[in-house]
Amino acid sequence: MRIPGLGLANGVVTRLREWVMGSRDNGDTATMVLYDRTLLWLTFGLAIIGFVMVTSASMPVGQRLSEDPFYFAKRDAFYLLLAFGMALVTLRIPMEVWQRYSNMMLIASVLMLLIVLVVGSSVNGASRWIALGPLRIQPAELSKLSLFCYLASYLVRKVEEVRNNFWGFCKPMGVMVVLAVLLLAQPDLGTVVVLFVTTLAMLFLAGAKLWQFLAIIGSGIFAVILLIIAEPYRMRRVTSFWNPWEDPFGSGYQLTQSLMAFGRGEFWGQGLGNSVQKLEYLPEAHTDFIFSIIGEELGYIGVVLALLMVFFVAFRAMSIGRRALEIDQRFSGFLACSIGVWFSFQALVNVGAAAGMLPTKGLTLPLISYGGSSLIIMSTAIVLLLRIDYETRLSKAQAFTRGAR
Repeated sequence: MRIPGLGLANGVVTRLREWVMGSRDNGDTATMVLYDRTLLWLTFGLAIIGFVMVTSASMPVGQRLSEDPFYFAKRDAFYLLLAFGMALVTLRIPMEVWQRYSNMMLIASVLMLLIVLVVGSSVNGASRWIALGPLRIQPAELSKLSLFCYLASYLVRKVEEVRNNFWGFCKPMGVMVVLAVLLLAQPDLGTVVVLFVTTLAMLFLAGAKLWQFLAIIGSGIFAVILLIIAEPYRMRRVTSFWNPWEDPFGSGYQLTQSLMAFGRGEFWGQGLGNSVQKLEYLPEAHTDFIFSIIGEELGYIGVVLALLMVFFVAFRAMSIGRRALEIDQRFSGFLACSIGVWFSFQALVNVGAAAGMLPTKGLTLPLISYGGSSLIIMSTAIVLLLRIDYETRLSKAQAFTRGAR
């Protein structure tokens, strides 16, 4: 028996699925959508969640600092619009241009890191921002994208040297070390860790030997331990991470407040806007610890949804990179994979710090935390993924057309 309306409902669901996933079959011919709709909608979803949660988490501190509860929400909306405008421009730039000017980008990043040490504005003892009127630029965020573009270009030219020669492996690590020294002078250990892990991942994908990785990883761990021991504030972060309840009103204050936020959230959450920890009990609630507010207001469900969206963005990035490498677009492939590793690892560190599984590193949750530089650079990285996917699909479509002839 045919149920009235069931065929129409199935047709709507099928069309919706095809529209979201980006493919449609019209009889004998297939219409190919030349961009990744899944990645695009996931990005919009994360940006919307970020805006809503920044608005909710920042109202008390905004009221105290400027007597405007929507102060940070307005700034976040401005950065979102700026990021969207830049994305429209970035999307039209071929990947060949990024490859050609990757060295210039790296040099510009080094110069900006030097400038910030001289004229940078200081917040909480760290000099990481360059003030340009109402805008504050964080060169550390640009250094991530610049280094990964440079490394992708280097691997295109020197992939055999990386695989067969130890010095070919050490050269990109040397560039990373130069950036690391400048970042540690700010100081910014979190960004250094992201650069180190992503650089190693790119060299691993390029086919470097295992013993080289073991040597570099051992050296890196030894260096991080020395850096932690050398700075008292880093040592306090590590010891408070081991047992924050030992000093809940001192070195462990931020983490204990974060854990209380997760505890209050339970399964369904307290409801949007009903967080208690954001009432200036939890420092940096709208930046580094926004995930705690998500856990308190949206509960386990909200936490899982946010993590799944972040995971699928990283998964799509790696898939785009793999397809680009399959058709020998090596710069695009290496860059896409590096963005996937960067996105996922930074999210892992942020979530781990908020949940007490890792020491606090001061890294934002991609596309969600408040921060203009992070939002703009992360959105640019996502747009690069869309451009890479577009060029990959276009290349395959052209090859199919030539084959059909």
